[in-house]
Order: sequence, then structure tokens, then C-alpha cells
Amino acid sequence: MRSVAAQFAIGLVFGLGLIVAGMSNPAKVLNFLDLAAIPTGGWDPSLALVMLGAIAVTFVGYRLVLRHKRPAFGETFNLPTSTRIDARIIAGPAIFGIGWGLAGFCPGPAFTALLTGGIPAILFVAAMLLGMGSARWLANRPASPLPAAPRA
Repeated sequence: MRSVAAQFAIGLVFGLGLIVAGMSNPAKVLNFLDLAAIPTGGWDPSLALVMLGAIAVTFVGYRLVLRHKRPAFGETFNLPTSTRIDARIIAGPAIFGIGWGLAGFCPGPAFTALLTGGIPAILFVAAMLLGMGSARWLANRPASPLPAAPRA
């Protein structure tokens, strides 16, 4: 139960941070991504500061947490071991970036926007969940055997 309460508190702080930073407002995100608006003064660089702050907190957080032998609410740390760059590593971030640029939402802010974002937020989250489920299904489906070559 303690783990669930801690996870809820962390999620709440994360969501509030996203709302305060404006990340749940697609217009603000799209103004940040619109680099063509730099000469006209329409570009909004404020989210770059949000990202830099997030990177700094994460960098320090990982350094502090990984000094422990095990996580506070688990048996082992689940860290990636592969350093191989494959099609999934390239395609995943590319799809994420395209979706972010088209909709102005990414997963965390989309969930926070469910409370205030109306139909666009609901549609985005529904499409995101469908896409995540489809990707998981594709990744976990058993490999089908290749058809036998016809004999002459």
C-alpha cells in the first residue's frame, strides 16, 4: 500500500508540474515547436527551460537513486542492458515526435489535459492507448513460419 501511495504522490506532483509549465496546453507546445516563427517573435522558448529543468532533475535523481543497492519499492532496478540501436529505437521516437508535433500532446500532458482539454485530449489519449496496445501486440505476437517454397 505504501508503494501505491508513493506512486500516486509522484504522479500528482508530475501532473501538477506539467500543468504549471503549460505542457498540457497544445497551443503552447505547438508555439514552441514552430521554429519558423522565430523571426516574427511568435516562437515560445519557455518549454525549452522546462525540458532543461527536467533533464537536470533526472540527471541528479538517477545519480542519487542508483547509489542504493535496490529501489525503495522493488527488489531490483530495471535498467536497460542493451546498447544496440535497431529499427524500434529509431521508429519509436520518430512516431512520438510526429504525434507531438501534429497534436501538441505527449503522453504525460495528455493525461493531465483530460480534465480540461475537452474532446481533443480525449481523442488523443484514446488514439495513444490504441497505438500503444497495437505496438505491444505486434511486438509480442509469435513469429509466423515462412511459407515453404514451392517444389518444382
